[in-house]
Amino acid sequence: MRTRFQQFIVDSDTRQLLRDGSEIHLSTKAFDLLCVLLARRPNVVGKEELLRQIWPTSYVAEANLNVLVGEVRRALGDSAQSSQFIRTIHGVGYAFSGSAVDIENVSPAGAADRTRFFLIGSDRTFVLTRGENIIGRDPSCNIWLDDPDVSRRHACVRIDTAGRTAVLDDLGSTNGTLLGRSRVKAETPLTDGDVIRVGPVELKFRDGSEGTQETRRIRRKTR
Repeated sequence: MRTRFQQFIVDSDTRQLLRDGSEIHLSTKAFDLLCVLLARRPNVVGKEELLRQIWPTSYVAEANLNVLVGEVRRALGDSAQSSQFIRTIHGVGYAFSGSAVDIENVSPAGAADRTRFFLIGSDRTFVLTRGENIIGRDPSCNIWLDDPDVSRRHACVRIDTAGRTAVLDDLGSTNGTLLGRSRVKAETPLTDGDVIRVGPVELKFRDGSEGTQETRRIRRKTR
């Protein structure tokens, strides 16, 4: 299972929780809990069932489950008071309440042929995946930009199913999308180094394919 929600990706095969491409540590049991809730979303999973799945050969107190839920919430920047992802159903169990999508896993045999695309902002890097990568102010967007001048669903970067090409499209935004100095009016191909402006926010598109960009040689002064 490989699932994406907001800026997070959970990969059950590699047992990784990623935020904007960077790994976030979770204990083994906390990761298991997150995977169970994602697999059963949006349904509620009862506490007894969670205890059986996470500790199949041991009897543990319910308090241990509460500790794991707290660990997952801290990793996701979530809280019981204003939950975005893990919802508590008192006396029953827990449910994953965020907007999430399952995404295609790339097999190890095809990893060498995979093209990796990124959007680089002023303070973070967004990993783009195959299909639609929605940019906007809505927290459910793949590239979440918390700026009042960005539309809720502002623009989209689409990666083809082969993972080789990327195009940019505006989604009828209020303040428009610029590629360089040109306003985007239809799907426009992206190339490495293109600068995208979404409202006031600037993002640089990078094609991380092997060999896309050569290392620049530093010229040293000779005495």
